[in-house]
Amino acid sequence: MAKKIILALIILILVIFLGIVFLGNNTVNVYNDGENVSVKTNTFADIDKQRLSKEICDYTLDIMNDTNADLISYRHGIEDICRQYGLENVKIDLESSIGPNQIPLIITVDGTSMLPTLQDGQDVLINKTHDIHVGDIVVAQSDEYGGIIKRVDQINENKVHLISDNKNISYEYINGTLYEISGITTWVDISDINGVVIEY
Repeated sequence: MAKKIILALIILILVIFLGIVFLGNNTVNVYNDGENVSVKTNTFADIDKQRLSKEICDYTLDIMNDTNADLISYRHGIEDICRQYGLENVKIDLESSIGPNQIPLIITVDGTSMLPTLQDGQDVLINKTHDIHVGDIVVAQSDEYGGIIKRVDQINENKVHLISDNKNISYEYINGTLYEISGITTWVDISDINGVVIEY
């Protein structure tokens, strides 16, 4: 009789242990190639995995276009979404076409201000980061010009001076007044930088 009780206790302990291991093994794998996002969720919890994956995909697309977002806030956001589905202690694996724990984004150049380096209509791959250096080509959000792609000319603490590669100057009459048309130069805050161009 004592052997049966001991055996029953051992089986019960094993079942509890395995339940903790398997139910606590929640993982979310996100893959991003700069345009497309795929999410795979592994859990034994009774949740709508397809809906969770779609919500994480949508969130990732929002993060890609948010200049203030970074890798830490991105991970916290995914954790928050998982918590809404009852998943705690989720292991998040972020993979991308440019390596692990990176946020790539493909954008299309609009205009000729970065000639001859970048052509109008050309797609470029950026790494979403605020880790920039003089000489980098970056995508930024300017209060004055909106979304721009320019070269970093100077960095002064949190301020970044951006310039165009195209040095050509032209002149245009508008309503009888002659205007000089030249590339943009502007200062932005480092938080307005959306990423660094890594492939073009």
